[in-house]
Amino acid sequence: GDRVQGRRLADIGGKGLFAKEIHEALLDGRVDFAVHSLKDLETELPPGLVIAGVLPREDVRDALVLGPAVPPVFRRGALPELPQGARIGTASVRREAQLRHLRPDLRFGLLRGNVGTRLRALEGGDFAATLLAMAGLRRLGLEHAAVMALDPEEELVPAAGQGIIAVTAREEDVETRRLFAMIDHRPTRIAATAERALLASLGGSCRTPVGAHARMLPGGRLRLTGLLAREDGSFLLKRGLEGAPGDAARLGQELGAWLRAGSPADILP
Repeated sequence: GDRVQGRRLADIGGKGLFAKEIHEALLDGRVDFAVHSLKDLETELPPGLVIAGVLPREDVRDALVLGPAVPPVFRRGALPELPQGARIGTASVRREAQLRHLRPDLRFGLLRGNVGTRLRALEGGDFAATLLAMAGLRRLGLEHAAVMALDPEEELVPAAGQGIIAVTAREEDVETRRLFAMIDHRPTRIAATAERALLASLGGSCRTPVGAHARMLPGGRLRLTGLLAREDGSFLLKRGLEGAPGDAARLGQELGAWLRAGSPADILP
């Protein structure tokens, strides 16, 4: 997935590119389980594989990281305060569409690779800013690099499964699945179920800007926020839905249907 840096992931095989060889090793019996970032897993796993467990979710938010050339007056962190015409580095159509909708004046360039590669590109002055998953920064001890973390419902809706570590196993491997069921984090599993159901109901590709964020409310209900946009940011629809945690899959399907019904026909295949 990281070997080709000069093209968008959508152009070289999509999310499945990161997991393809690992899926094959599981199905061949060379490994007994695999660990993934859930947002990098396809909505439909290959036949014979299942998500055996998920760990407690890390910070779900996207983080704004600024390059050293951005003047101090713009370093308070708010997206509307980025310099006029600033060049943003990203490979995410979801992030780019939301930023374009908010700030049509911004310019964009392709920025792929691991966190270190992206931070070095900022330091080198290639871009004024980028957006990274706060979960990745925290796991690397680099949260100080973020100027601000963006609200996942009001500012920038994250990718489905963002911040979640998932373990996959063979469906027939009852013992391995039993072991991981013991550490499966129920609130995270519920959120993942809702978000992935929304993604599946839209049937979009890596070229379609889709966001999803589910969280448990204080009263025990589940709130799901979904977003669907056009790549150039000229159209953006965001809606929310609440329901019982046990209805997570249904909520995702229903919200996905609402988003599809309220969007122009050219956005989804």
